Amino acid sequence: MTTQRKKTQRMRLHKFLSEAGVASRRHAEEMIEAGRVLINDRIVNELPAFVDPARDRVVVDGSRVRLSAPEYFLVHKPKGVVCTNRDPSGRPRAIDLLPPLKARLFVVGRLDADSTGLLLMTNDGALAEQITHPRLGIPKVYRVEVRGHVPDDIVARLKKGVHLAEGKATASEVEITHRSRQSSVLMITLREGRNRQVRRMLARLGHRVKTLKRVQIGPLSLKKLPVGACRRLTAGELAALRKTLARARKAFERSDPPPAQKKPTRPRNTPKRRGDAGRSKTARGSDDARRVKTRTGRGAAPARVKTARGGKDTGRKPRTRRLIT
Repeated sequence: MTTQRKKTQRMRLHKFLSEAGVASRRHAEEMIEAGRVLINDRIVNELPAFVDPARDRVVVDGSRVRLSAPEYFLVHKPKGVVCTNRDPSGRPRAIDLLPPLKARLFVVGRLDADSTGLLLMTNDGALAEQITHPRLGIPKVYRVEVRGHVPDDIVARLKKGVHLAEGKATASEVEITHRSRQSSVLMITLREGRNRQVRRMLARLGHRVKTLKRVQIGPLSLKKLPVGACRRLTAGELAALRKTLARARKAFERSDPPPAQKKPTRPRNTPKRRGDAGRSKTARGSDDARRVKTRTGRGAAPARVKTARGGKDTGRKPRTRRLIT
């Protein structure tokens, strides 16, 4: 595990302080700007700032800061527990379910307060980013109980996609495990993570969620873990998770991104309007040549054309003659 940390070279200073358990990233930025952070005995008070955890010596308020060893915990979240590390309302937090640790852990893939089930908590930012990356598509399985009897076409409609405020949301797999007049139970697999996605998708289809429980993240599952309990990942579970992420990365790299669509451009010297199709460039230029630019700007009146000696001027002001030079 320590070798994985040593491979990491430079990282943002506020991220380093967050992973070391000093403060949140936002608070760490404030500490840096206040001049409370030193790197190799030099004050750093400007952002962005970078640090090499394997070589640099970081001191905050006179105490040296080091990255903690990576920690990986599974938590069975009860109802009413929030996934934020700071809650002004004083509600119970997911981190309160963990044993005392020096490292500052955070939740990978949050659940709302009314939902229950599997949480993964870690201080490994790289692993957490891969799990939540929408393009890697790590599956997350939810057991959802809704009110009433769901129709047969709900499976196809969820897989086809439901339009939400931020775009179209789809379910990867849907299975109806129970149906009755009072309630129905669905097993829904997502490969994307939007805020309260399952509840909002079902609400758009007219089905109110009674209970929602996440039972699986990739190869990880609750495995009889009691409600409110936690445990560290086993070596086998961590290896299986890394293997799943490696396969997802390879699949993503093999998939060719769609070619960028270029905005169609109008060929040069092509008329903009249909009425200009029969007019040549010379003709249009000759029309423009009949207008004189004055110092007052665009939109000058047509110039007076010099006529033959003794002829009449066809302009509006016969007494004033202007020559085109």
